[in-house]
This record gives sequence, structure tokens and C-alpha cells, in this order.
Amino acid sequence: MASLKDRLKRFVFGSPKKIKFGDRYVGLGEPVFVIAEIGLNHNGSFDRAKALIDAAKEAGVDCVKFQMRDIESLYANKGTTNDIKENLTSQYTLDLLSKFQLADEQMFKLFDYAREVGMFPLCTPWDLESLKKLEAYGMHTYKVASADLTNHDLIREIVKTKKPIICSTGMSQESEIIAVNNLLKRLNAKYILLHCNSTYPAPFQDINLQYMSRLGTALYGYSGHERGINIAIAAVARGAKIIEKHITFDRTMEGSDHKASLTPDEFKVMIEGIRQVEASLGTAKKRELTQGEKMNRANLAKSLVATRDIKKGDMITPEMIEVKSPGRGLQPDQKEKLINRKARRSLRQGDFFYLNDLLDKNFEPRSYTFNRPWGIPVRYYDYKELHKFTNPDLLEFHLSYNDLTEDISSHFPKPLAMDLIVHSPETFADDHLLNLASSDEIYWRRSIAELQRVVSITNELKKHFSKANKPLIVVNAGGFTKDKPLSKEERQVLYERIADGLANINQDGVEIIIQTMPPYPWLLGGQLYHNLFLDPDEIAAFCEKYKYRICFDTSHSKLACNTYGWDFSEFTKKILKYTAHLHVVDAKDVNGEGIQVGEGEIDFNELRKNLDSLGITCSFIPEIWQGHENGGEGFWIALERLEKYL
Repeated sequence: MASLKDRLKRFVFGSPKKIKFGDRYVGLGEPVFVIAEIGLNHNGSFDRAKALIDAAKEAGVDCVKFQMRDIESLYANKGTTNDIKENLTSQYTLDLLSKFQLADEQMFKLFDYAREVGMFPLCTPWDLESLKKLEAYGMHTYKVASADLTNHDLIREIVKTKKPIICSTGMSQESEIIAVNNLLKRLNAKYILLHCNSTYPAPFQDINLQYMSRLGTALYGYSGHERGINIAIAAVARGAKIIEKHITFDRTMEGSDHKASLTPDEFKVMIEGIRQVEASLGTAKKRELTQGEKMNRANLAKSLVATRDIKKGDMITPEMIEVKSPGRGLQPDQKEKLINRKARRSLRQGDFFYLNDLLDKNFEPRSYTFNRPWGIPVRYYDYKELHKFTNPDLLEFHLSYNDLTEDISSHFPKPLAMDLIVHSPETFADDHLLNLASSDEIYWRRSIAELQRVVSITNELKKHFSKANKPLIVVNAGGFTKDKPLSKEERQVLYERIADGLANINQDGVEIIIQTMPPYPWLLGGQLYHNLFLDPDEIAAFCEKYKYRICFDTSHSKLACNTYGWDFSEFTKKILKYTAHLHVVDAKDVNGEGIQVGEGEIDFNELRKNLDSLGITCSFIPEIWQGHENGGEGFWIALERLEKYL
């Protein structure tokens, strides 16, 4: 005879990866579904029940759950509260129910109200009479209480409704869990089991979270009655796709559920933790460097560097290679692959070796043809080499804060017959991140002063560019937070703060344009939350109100679209009329920023159609991350691929 463990394993095979609850899916690839169990914690007050719904909504909960009982049909003694034959706990429960149970019509009004405010209403029928009432109302999903896991008659009737079922498994033996799995599978039910310990509150040592994976379904969840939020968050880390916890305004109120409940503020913190954990889980696919890791690897790791000048065609020997920081070039573990190869290009002492030194094809610059002005991102030290063998209309100087102290004239022995764009530093001395939205007056004033310096430098720079009339200055204006994104109302305050900051800057001779941003910007190599210039409607409103134009970064905005479920083409249409300049680059997922054109998720043909249909002829650069390395190789690849689109 097969063991219980083997029999449980068999249940997993073929079980669904997603279940549809009403108009949303729950399961693999979906956000964790969070249920706030109100139950009897309204203590008989309809208004308190509504207030708990509002509080759950504010906390970020997906679903509010109630319980319905037909006391007379449910209890053997017809619900008599003073029956001396009942034990103490039964008397206590009947007493609470007699005082706190809401009328059926009140319950239905609460379900309607939950829908009105955008919540998912759920109810546990404790008996067949309650199930009939809920069916007549139109409940679209049912919860089976732990106490009814062995009540197969009730479960069969719920299955007949063809509605999804959530079953808690508290106070149940493993054999009983197997039996209900058998029953539900035989009836072809759509269901998910919740691991549960039915003690109020449950001792931590009795919870046994590891048992969730033995519930016998591909999808499972956790219904918690312990104190605090940590166990529920840990359950998400162990694969729970539903989390249920009781909610209350006051744990000292009458009723056993209050003691095992969370307050609305605790619910909010728990949900923030859940969202952070589920974001961190990722997949079991191959390990790939994140954008932040790539940035820090470039700064902190080591590379293979030429110890002497090497001519193209020279045989590379061990003596020609050394390991030095930073990690911009070929990693040290590739040294043996370089040795005894002929150099594919000439290198000077101190030059980095790159991956292309191990390949058979070089990407060299050439003349390119586009239907709009174009350029390349450059620094003072590399602009001469990067534009020498190609034909850009402009150069976009990406300034560091150290560049602001450079003698500009020393870098430009003769004027250039090109236009000029400047990208302001994001970080200034002493780790000062430019933030025109800061509420700290001193910090805000310094950000204004630093950007004013950039304006002055730009006006000096344009003297060396014969086609520069009113250079654009690309600015990341700020508005980031460390812990979580801001609400729409909070964002509006920051937009006004940025406008006030810009109004304090003398912009004569230049035009400041604000760059569209990703939700998770990489500033100083670590991730923050960005809040402003993500939403296309907010961008358009800002530009209309304050008469500014933007730099449309396709990678940043695609990441925003991926994060918030927006259509990138529609996003593009909304903001192109305010676009003065484009940073064209690909993107992937929610933080795959600066990816080579054609290697991410952007439809560049659709971008071309939108540009053409609106008659947008603004300038652009290929903003490939580390595209300047190896003689600008990343830029030349991007420009070659973009010729058919722009």
C-alpha cells in the first residue's frame, strides 16, 4: 500500500497552476492574494464592518471575508445560548453569535460595498441554508472553514455551484486532508488548500510551515492565527499564493478572533513585506547579473589590461596582460583564452581587453543615415575618438560632478560644426543626489545651485559648437524615495516642488528638459523608488502646466509600462508631443535597463510608426549602457540596427 506521502504527491500532478476568482487569477505568476478575515470582528456593528472594509482597502488588501451561519439549522440545540448541557466553549461561541451576527441583508450590503470600493468579497457558509442564501445573492467564490474540512456533504453542495473553493486545513489529520483532496479532484472542483493551525492565537512552534508543500496541490496558501506578520511573510517565501489573516481595530475587544488579528496598520506593513518577498523570489532559471550588479561590477571588479602597446596582428603573450581595476573589460578568468591569439586591434598600454577580442567580428563606426538629427553620448576624454569615423549631428556630453571643474577650453582646440546636448550629473560631491523635489530646504537649495552650475557650464560649452543655439540639458529632477512608492496625491506635491525649483534657475541660453524615469532607478548602484515622470498622464499634465519639454528615454518608460501594466505604444502617443529629445535603448522586465537595441522587449517598428504619424523629428542618441566601451562598440551596433526605424 502506498504511503500517505506518496499519495499526497500524486495529487499534485495535473493540478491547476492558476484559479480564476471572479475577474482575477490567483496562482503561479500572479501576485499573492491577500485576504482580510473580518468574520465577527465587527462585533455586530454594520458601520464597524464597513470601516474595516475601508481600512483593509487602504492597507492594500485584495479581499475581505465574512462568515454566514443559520444558527437554528447549524446547532443541534437550535442555537440556545443558555443550554446547560453545552460545554463552556460552545456556550461562549453561541453567546458571541447571538450578540454579533449581522442580518443577512446587512451582509449582502457589505458585499456590495466591498465591490464598490474595489475589494473582492468572500464568505464562508457554515451550513447548507447559508450556502443557499449566498448562491441567491451571487457569491462567486466560497471559503470552507477548517471546521468543515470533513463535512463532505457541505463541500459537495458547494462544488455543485461550480464556483472556486478555498479550504482551510486547520484541526485536520493528514488522512482527512487526503480524503478531501480525493473528493475535490473526483468532483473536478476548482480549489486551493490553505495550511492552517486553528488555535487563537497559534503558538509559533505549532505552525509547521514546511507542511504546506505536502498539502497535495500545486497551489497552496496559508491562513494564519498567530500573532504578528512574520509567519505570513515567511509563508510567501515558501510558496503560498494566498495569505489570510484576521483584521481588527482593537485586539482587546470581546471575541476570540480579535486576539489573533492584525490591525490595519499591521496589515499594511505585512502586505509591503509580502510584495517585497514575492518580488525577490524570481525564478529557478540561470543566474543573470542584475543592472545594479553590472554597475557595481564595472566599478569594483577587475579586468584584463594591456601592459604595453600592442599592434594589430601581434601574438598576445602572458607578459602583455595584467589584472587591474575597475571591471569594465574582459574578466580575469578569460586570460587563458587571450594568450596565443593574434590581436584583432591595436591597443595602448593600459587599454582594457574586451569580449570582442575573443570574437571574429569587429563593429566599426561608419556614416549613418537617419530621418532626424542624431548623436552619441560622450565624455570630455573620449569624444574625439568616438566621433572621428562617423557623422553625428550632435554630441551629448554626460557630465560627472568632477567635469564641472574642468577647464573646458583645454578640451576643444577648435570649434566643432555640431549641435550640443548636456546630460546633467545625477550625483554631486558628497553623495548629493540632485533632487528638486526635496522637502529639506537646505538640500533643495543645494540641488538648485548645482543645476545652476550645469547651466553655466553648458553656456560655456556651446561656444565650442557652431551649431549650438540653445542647448538642451537633460535632467533627472528627483522625487525618489527609499522605502516605497508614493501615492498620487503625494506625487502632485513633489511635481509642484520641482516646478518651484526650476523657477529659481536662470535658464537663459539653454533649455532644461526632464527625463522620463523608470520605477526603480539605479542611483549610486543601488535601487530606490522613483515616483515622478513615470505616468504619461502626469508627464503631459506637468508639461502643459509648466511649459517644459522632456527627454523621452524609451528604456526607462518601457520599464514603467512593464511595472504598471501600461501599453507602451499608448504611453508613447501621450508624451511624444512634449518630447524634445530621445534616448533610444531597449528594456526588459521591470529593471532591465539600458539593453542593446533588439535584445529586449521594445517594438521599435511601432515606435517608428508613432513618430511618423505625429510628425516628430526630434533628435536622439543610442543610450546603451556601457556602449562607449571598446571604442563605442555598443553605439555602433545600436545605430546599425536603428537605421531602418529612425
